[in-house]
Amino acid sequence: MLHISNSVTIKSWELQLTAIRSQGAGGQNVNKVSSAIHLRFDIHHSSLPDFYKERLLAFKDSRITKDGVIIIKAQQYRTQEKNRDDALERLKELILSATKVEKVRRQTKPTRNSQKRRLESKNQRSQTKKLRSKIN
Repeated sequence: MLHISNSVTIKSWELQLTAIRSQGAGGQNVNKVSSAIHLRFDIHHSSLPDFYKERLLAFKDSRITKDGVIIIKAQQYRTQEKNRDDALERLKELILSATKVEKVRRQTKPTRNSQKRRLESKNQRSQTKKLRSKIN
């Protein structure tokens, strides 16, 4: 069971964890031990609330397929247990980042004094550059 928040959890049966062989260097051991974890999580068939499902399906991430399946491959560690924990933690982070509501930015106008200061500094800079020019 994976706890996302106080009220939201993902049951074990919703997660499909498969042990596969890791890629990369590792000597002879890499050819006989399946230490990497391939995690699959179907958003449509999950028990997540509708808000979470909508946000996840609208979220732009390469780990989410067009069919609404999250695929995470964890192979950073040498043991299967650590890779399983890493995959679950990455799934949790993905769900939380998709459901984070961004604060709406309101445009603000510059104050009259700040506009005046900006124009004065531009004018002063212009005068300085004028004084550097050749006198006819």
